[in-house]
Amino acid sequence: MALHITGDTAADALLTDNPLALLVGMLLDQQVPMETAFAGPLKIEQRTGATDATAIAGMDPEAFLEAFKTTPAVHRFPGSMAARVQTLCQEIVDQWGGSASAIWTEGDPTGAEVLTRLKALPGFGEQKAKIFVALLGKQYGFTGAGWREAAGDYGTDGSYRSVADIVSPESLTKVREHKKAMKAAAKAKA
Repeated sequence: MALHITGDTAADALLTDNPLALLVGMLLDQQVPMETAFAGPLKIEQRTGATDATAIAGMDPEAFLEAFKTTPAVHRFPGSMAARVQTLCQEIVDQWGGSASAIWTEGDPTGAEVLTRLKALPGFGEQKAKIFVALLGKQYGFTGAGWREAAGDYGTDGSYRSVADIVSPESLTKVREHKKAMKAAAKAKA
C-alpha cells in the first residue's frame, strides 16, 4: 500500500508510513488545496523533527507556530491550524496512548465505531470524519465491518468525491472536477 495524494514522493511516503501524518493531513484539509494540506505533515516533520503525537503535543506553542509560519507556510491560517494540530495530538496522547492508528485498530472496530471515534476528535466534524473513514477503507487497509456505509457517499466504489479517491494525477483531476461542480451547484442554489 502506498498513498499518492500530494504528488511529492517524500510527503506521500510519510502519509503512507505514519498514521498520525495522515490524520494531521486530513485535519489541515480545509481552505487550502488538498496537496498543500497533505504535504503539511512533512513540513512539520522537517521543521520540528517531531513525528509523533507526544512530541508535537509537548512542543512550545510559540515554537510550533513559528514552524507553521515559515515560508512556505504549512497552512494559510498558521495560527489557528498550529493550535488545532497540537490540540489533536494532545487528544491522541490522552485518549489513544499517543497512537493515531489506535483510533481505527483498537478493539477491531466497525466502520460506525471509527466514525464515532473520529467525530470525537478536535477539528473532525461529520463530513471530515466520513471522508477519513473512506480514505482508511479505500486506501489504508481498514476493513472494519460497515465502513462503506459509515463513510456515506464517500465510500462509494468508483466515485471521485474526495481525497479518499486520489490514487493518480488523473483521479486528482476527477476529484477537482467533482468539487468544482459541487461548488457551482451550491452557488447556483444560493
